[in-house]
Amino acid sequence: MEAAERARALAAASASASSLGLVVDEAVVLQDSNRLTVRLLPCDTVARVTSTAHRVAAFELELVRRLAEDGSPVAAPEPRVPARMHERDGLGVTLWAHHETADPSVPEPAAYADALARLHDGLRRVDLPAPHYAGRVQQALALLADRELTPDLDDAGRELLTRTLRGLPRVIDGAGRDEQLLHGEPHPGNVLTTAEGPLFIDLETCCRGPVEFDVAHAPDAVADHYPGLDPDVLRACRVLTLALATTWRWDRDDRLPGGRQLGLEWLARIRSMV
Repeated sequence: MEAAERARALAAASASASSLGLVVDEAVVLQDSNRLTVRLLPCDTVARVTSTAHRVAAFELELVRRLAEDGSPVAAPEPRVPARMHERDGLGVTLWAHHETADPSVPEPAAYADALARLHDGLRRVDLPAPHYAGRVQQALALLADRELTPDLDDAGRELLTRTLRGLPRVIDGAGRDEQLLHGEPHPGNVLTTAEGPLFIDLETCCRGPVEFDVAHAPDAVADHYPGLDPDVLRACRVLTLALATTWRWDRDDRLPGGRQLGLEWLARIRSMV
């Protein structure tokens, strides 16, 4: 976020929590990207702040509330306040329980796979509408087709990503794997290693697809402990998810620190995989 927007988001987080009876003297920024994530102290609550136009925040909160009640390994909403999106100053604020993290920061592969499988079990029991992963592919293709939105991407990279994104869904969908509700991006940055075991966060990317699409986001060794995977579908999903992440790095509005360098490195990796 820009400095002025970030200050407004911090104020919205603190004011929202305070209005609900939580004591806030300090806000510590945990993550600053498309939304701001802060730890509020001394109430020890995590607040996520985004534009109220980003209604997926309310969907995420409802999804995680249901999963938490069912015992799925997710970081739950803040239990001391209503589980809803709080609107303030044109921003949406959601409040979450804070969990202390433990070492190592990334769970062991077997624990990671077990937690992801349990999350998938929980997601199969949730009846909420969610977009298909193919919608994400179409968004990426639209970015690649508009040179004004991806001005720094050269022709060779554009052609590689476009060809990859068009071809791999046919391989994945043609395998006939069962589809279900997924986390969408259960990479290590969206997993907390806690005393309670691995807990997943940031389910705003929830979508529908085969479980291999989720497993592809995890470290390679996790797949060795996840039962029933199709190796060909998993490989296709690994290349596809890398192509998606690479495309986002070339968006002119991308704010990920070091994102452009990652875009170059990931293009080289895709070339070695296809």
